Amino acid sequence: MSSICRTGETIKDFLTGRQVPDSDDEQIRQKIERLLVEEKGFNPSEIEVDRCFEISLDDLKSVGRAELVVFVHGRPFMSFKCARGSLVTREREALAASRLAHQVQIPLTIVTNGEDAEIIDTLTGRVSAVGLKAIPSKEEAEKRSGELTYAELNEKRKKKEARIYLAFADFTCPTECS
Repeated sequence: MSSICRTGETIKDFLTGRQVPDSDDEQIRQKIERLLVEEKGFNPSEIEVDRCFEISLDDLKSVGRAELVVFVHGRPFMSFKCARGSLVTREREALAASRLAHQVQIPLTIVTNGEDAEIIDTLTGRVSAVGLKAIPSKEEAEKRSGELTYAELNEKRKKKEARIYLAFADFTCPTECS
């Protein structure tokens, strides 16, 4: 399911101030950026927008993207996939991004359509909570950060996650990684 792009139109990103292509999914991301700062208490400097990561799979080289990554005490805490429609259809792509976007797996993966959310334990792939209210606040994240496991992926698992990520990668509006 691809995002509906508004060809040629741009909007100002809440966190970075950059002009970005406008789409239904981008509108959702803007809503979540505001939620994280205005309601959940995160500083904009603790949220990375469009974290790009290299994907090397056999002879294929590509670039992946985690839309939002929230850091707590300098470590990645949660990664977001913001897209319209069914949350369950976005889970696997979001988990692959959380597993590949950093040197260690980002402990929490959040899939949201702006109205609802699933909080997923990245290591197990299990949904641990649902709803926008269940997205951890900065205070909750700081309390939880010490009890989370930061595990690396072995090469075999990285390849599997790369294949999964790439299978979904063509279903989004074009965006640039810098």
